[in-house]
Amino acid sequence: MISASPTVEIGNRFCGSRRLLNAADYSRVFEGAQVKASHPQLLLLAKPNQSDTHRLGLVIAKKNVKLAVERNRIKRVTREFFRQLDHEAPYLDVVMLARRDIGRLENKELSSILQQQWQKMLRKASTHQDRREQ
Repeated sequence: MISASPTVEIGNRFCGSRRLLNAADYSRVFEGAQVKASHPQLLLLAKPNQSDTHRLGLVIAKKNVKLAVERNRIKRVTREFFRQLDHEAPYLDVVMLARRDIGRLENKELSSILQQQWQKMLRKASTHQDRREQ
């Protein structure tokens, strides 16, 4: 029997409720993205959701990142960044699309870019929400 390590916070896992799991979830974001944040190595698309947390979907094509080990590293870094976010409204469904050369970034660089783009998206989402409420 495998037991959980005392340092692992099970309540803070990146579980299924924090992921976009099916094609309908992704389509909803792709077709109705209200907030976008673009960078030469990635694109974030987002749409407000009705849940009590942000949800993440990842699109990392073999065309842009050839090696599986690199695609998996990018996924791990992105999920870890997303897991550590402060979960405050507006709650968003987010799709991260990898672009060429993202595989060349070090983990720290990727985290920094994600942080910058996330802040940009939150500002846009707040502005968008304020306009809708008026």
